[in-house]
Amino acid sequence: MKVGLVGCGYWGKNLLRNFFELDALGAVCDALPAHRELARSMAPGVPLFSDYQELLNSDVDGIAIATPAVTHFDMAMQAIEAGKDVFVEKPLSLNVTQGLELVRNKRDRILMVGHILEYHPACVKLVELTRSGELGKLCYIYSNRLSLGKVRREENILWSFAPHDVAIINRIVGQMPETVSACGGAYIQSDVADVTVTNLLYPDGVRAHIHVSWLHPFKEQRLVVIGTQKMAVFDGVTGELILYDQRVEWQKGQPVPIKADGISVPVNSEEPLKEECRAFLQAMESRQQPLTDGVSGLEVLSVLESAQDSLQHQGKICPIVREFEMA
Repeated sequence: MKVGLVGCGYWGKNLLRNFFELDALGAVCDALPAHRELARSMAPGVPLFSDYQELLNSDVDGIAIATPAVTHFDMAMQAIEAGKDVFVEKPLSLNVTQGLELVRNKRDRILMVGHILEYHPACVKLVELTRSGELGKLCYIYSNRLSLGKVRREENILWSFAPHDVAIINRIVGQMPETVSACGGAYIQSDVADVTVTNLLYPDGVRAHIHVSWLHPFKEQRLVVIGTQKMAVFDGVTGELILYDQRVEWQKGQPVPIKADGISVPVNSEEPLKEECRAFLQAMESRQQPLTDGVSGLEVLSVLESAQDSLQHQGKICPIVREFEMA
C-alpha cells in the first residue's frame, strides 16, 4: 500500500518522514518549490508533484492531507471521488455539515482523522486504566494545551488545538458530552480567538474542561483524569503517564485526603505519529475503518461547533448533537 502526501510544511514533513520510514510513501505534492525540495531531500526517489490533481491521478492507494484546515473538506472529497482512501489531519473539516458529507460519501473508502493522542502509547494505556475501573468512577477530566505559537489565521485556537483534547476525552469517557460552554479572548487578531476555556458535561455527571492557548510563556500539554479511587496525569511534553493512588475518604464523618507518591506507568516508546500512520496503513490493508474514523471526527466537529457557538454568545450553555443521520 502506498500513500500520497499533500502538504509538506510545518506538520506534513513529519508525516512524510514516518510514511517514508514505513516504506509506504508513494508520492508527495506541494505547491511550494521549497517544500518540494525538502521532500526531495527527506525522501529521495519519491515522485513529486506541484498539482493535486496529478497526485490523485497517480497510482497511490491513499491520500494523506496535511494542508491548512480550510482546505480539508475539498481535498478529502476530491480524494474520495478519485477512489482513494483518505487520512486527513485534524479537524476533519471546519463544520459538521461538511464532515457529515464526507462520512456519507466515503462509500467503501477508508476515512481516517489525525487525532494523534488516540495513538499515543501513554494515552492508550490511560484509556485502558479508566475502562478497567482502576481509577474508580470517573469524576472529572481537565486538559491544558498551551504554548507560544503556532498562531493560525484560518482557524482560531479552539479549532486548531482542542480537537486533540476533545477526541481523547471522548474516548476516555466512552461517549460524547451533552452540553458545552466556552469563553475566550482574541488579542493578536481581533476576530481569531487566541485563548479558550471549554467546559463539557457528559452523561452520568462527568465533567471536563479544556484550556488551549497559543499565547502562553511556556509549553504545557497535560491531561488529568480524576476518579473516586485513583488519579492519573499524562504529560504530553515528556510522554510520561503517572498514576496516583490518591482519593478522599470519609472517616468519622469527615472528608480525609489519602495521599501517595505518583508511580510512572510503563508504556512502549514508539512514536505516536508512527503508530497513527501504521494504523492508516493497516486500515487500508484490512478494509476495516480505523479507531479515529470519519464518525469519530464528526463527533469531535459537533463538540467544536457547539463550543464555537457558545464562544460567540458569551459562554452560553449549548447542547451538542450526539446522533447523525448517515443515510
